[in-house]
Amino acid sequence: MTETVEQHPLSKYLRAAMMPHIWCAGCGNGIILNAFVHALDELQINLDKLVVVSGIGCIGRAAGYINVDSFHTTHGRPIAFATGVKLANSELEVVVISGDGDLFAIGGNHFIHAARRNIGIKVICANNFNYGMTGGQVGPTTPLDAFTTTTPYGNIEHPFNLVHLAAAAGATYVARWTTLHVRMLTMSIKKLLQRKGFSFIEVISPCPEIYGRHNKMRTGLEMMEWFKKASVISNFSDPAKAEITPERIVIGEFVDIQKPTYEELLHNKMAQIMKGEGE
Repeated sequence: MTETVEQHPLSKYLRAAMMPHIWCAGCGNGIILNAFVHALDELQINLDKLVVVSGIGCIGRAAGYINVDSFHTTHGRPIAFATGVKLANSELEVVVISGDGDLFAIGGNHFIHAARRNIGIKVICANNFNYGMTGGQVGPTTPLDAFTTTTPYGNIEHPFNLVHLAAAAGATYVARWTTLHVRMLTMSIKKLLQRKGFSFIEVISPCPEIYGRHNKMRTGLEMMEWFKKASVISNFSDPAKAEITPERIVIGEFVDIQKPTYEELLHNKMAQIMKGEGE
């Protein structure tokens, strides 16, 4: 008698040996990973041409869970590494999946210059408003007055507005969703994967074990209820006004433009130089 072994329809996209994952109950990272692999499957992306890069942080483990060529970099350096990969082989699709602290604190300079240059890499940022892996410290996206382990009396630092920052720095595609908006997030990732140029999606993600407990949302469900109550879709509105407050989370697509990529300009310039030398 032949035994039938059932497999998950998306199993080819994941490293089974790395499971179960380390993420806490209620964490949004699994939802982000799920949306990403669904986008890969729906587009039938050539996995031999895909590279996933991450930095240090909870979501950084995604690079090890996805069954493609991947690299888990040092803290704050995924965009620098991804830039090198893309320029070494422009035929590769290079995706960075990392966190708000990794990308916008120690890695912030790499982000703004990659966007300015319009390097053809795709960035997905899981924003959980704190350094979840290292104890829940205040981060560059922690909302004003929010409580963390290092701001027990409330945060007094103004946070980055990530979609405004990305748009101002020159990104050609900019969007923000929450992990509640799974279908819209998947659709947005599909768009991101098919684009040239520097593309960016911010995903507001729950961290109930640390950020949530400090801010009266002790479960993933409670944080999802906040997303449901506060989210307002405002496509192609001014990203400078895309606020995140306890009462209002502005989500949607904010920028969708085309312009020459850095690698295209580089290759054209090298061709001109070589032609000049030939003459």
